[in-house]
Amino acid sequence: MKIALAQLNPTVGDIKNNCEKIIMYIKEAKKANMDLIVFPELSIIGYPPKDLLYNPDFLESSYSALNELILPETNDIGVIVGIATKDKEKDYMLHNSALLLYNGKIIGQADKTLLPNYDVFDEQRYFEPAKSRTCFDFKGMRLAVNICEDIWNDKDFWERPRYDIDVLEEQYKLNPDIFINISASPYNLGKQELRTKMVKQISKKYKLPLIYVNQVGGNDELIFDGNSFAINSNGDRVVNLRSFSEDIAFVDTENLDELKPLQEIKEDISWVHDALILGLRDYFRKTGFKKAVVGLSGGIDSAVTCALAVKALGRENVLGVSMPSRYSSEGSKDDARDLAQNLGIQYRVIPIEDVFKSYISIFNKDGNVLGDLAEENLQARIRGNYLMFISNREGYMVLTTGNKSEIAVGYCTLYGDMSGGLAVISDVPKTMVYELAKYINRDKIIIPLSTIEKAPSAELRPNQKDTDSLPPYEILDDILKSYIEDDKSISEIIADGYDKDLVRDVIRKVNNAEYKRKQAAPGLKVTTKAFGVGRRMPIAQRFRP
Repeated sequence: MKIALAQLNPTVGDIKNNCEKIIMYIKEAKKANMDLIVFPELSIIGYPPKDLLYNPDFLESSYSALNELILPETNDIGVIVGIATKDKEKDYMLHNSALLLYNGKIIGQADKTLLPNYDVFDEQRYFEPAKSRTCFDFKGMRLAVNICEDIWNDKDFWERPRYDIDVLEEQYKLNPDIFINISASPYNLGKQELRTKMVKQISKKYKLPLIYVNQVGGNDELIFDGNSFAINSNGDRVVNLRSFSEDIAFVDTENLDELKPLQEIKEDISWVHDALILGLRDYFRKTGFKKAVVGLSGGIDSAVTCALAVKALGRENVLGVSMPSRYSSEGSKDDARDLAQNLGIQYRVIPIEDVFKSYISIFNKDGNVLGDLAEENLQARIRGNYLMFISNREGYMVLTTGNKSEIAVGYCTLYGDMSGGLAVISDVPKTMVYELAKYINRDKIIIPLSTIEKAPSAELRPNQKDTDSLPPYEILDDILKSYIEDDKSISEIIADGYDKDLVRDVIRKVNNAEYKRKQAAPGLKVTTKAFGVGRRMPIAQRFRP
């Protein structure tokens, strides 16, 4: 059978345009004489649709689009698409479904069995699991179609499977010729290596080829990497679609075993770089914004954020604003200017000194500077107000520049440097920010070397350094990863060789900063555990480990 793998970037709720993309690829597959084309999970409505699924108009619109737009295009070609369907017995219950369409009719339906309810997933809130496993008989082949999480429970791959049902094991008993998985699998660094390793073992185990078609694109915090592929019955990955881009590929099941295996995937910092650019670009495109403004301090976080914005949006759509205070060093001001010149963006300098003095004259009786936390935060808030004024008047979205390490321990200012519409690097630890900077400079100097080499500082008081308040980032980031991403206990982290008082202090800071993170702009997820929808902690709580 000749099968097309169509890797789409849908916009949640943009049903008409999603369907137009689907139709475009169907026509392309027809020209290539394909028997079947496969699209990602919930490709008609986009993933994740969240509480839009409770809106009856949303569901009816998707059914109408299926019937009126897509089904008429299925003459002489099979089409597997994802959509939410009503349960046949209880129409108030929904299934996450894969439909097989052919010659203007729905000839098969496979519902998702395993509904993830961890990290960023909340599918048990919306869907009912499949009542049974099934296969489609189509053009002389038996297709075992499953959906995303359904393949993530192989008891021979995972030490502790999450679910009692092994979907592929049950489908294998129905004598399929091939597995086909449609997915909307969000990206994090290392995900594609893990995904490929898991699926290769599945194909070897059952001695069956496997087609995997994944969504691509950014939807709010989540970034989908695409990287759809075909694995032959020997467990070799023989076809791979592009990373972080829409794509289509054609395979013939008769010669999959004869194709040369592709090289093993090795993810590096370039994957994070490309993921952030895609997430940023799609966030703007799908929310209707075109221009971004970034406060340029001369530091590495704002430099990396601004460089990513230029890649995502184009230099003509990015504005850099330097807002020096009495504590801003000449070196930092020069770095901000040089960065803007290297990127070729618009650049403005708007000092905050006069406004800062006005505040001091109001709140300090003798008009003298005290240098306390309130005055440090005041500078950040003045800058935040400047940027939001530009945003309101000129139509820019403000990009916040805080990294994961700072946001974790609350080393950030509400209504100051946290003000904005998107937190681009909020899931990027500080040490990884430096890796991104070096990658951005791989061909030529874009981020000034002095920005990378100097000690990080918020420059909110004389001679301030981040290490005045925090441990070195190499140590801090290791502790944060252990606690946030690896879910280690305090005792386990201490046992890894870290000072017990330091560990307790870091974790205290993390817990105390929850109220700030609840008010932060949405951030782009690139690690296994990001702040936001994937980590739901109460603010008013008194548990202290």
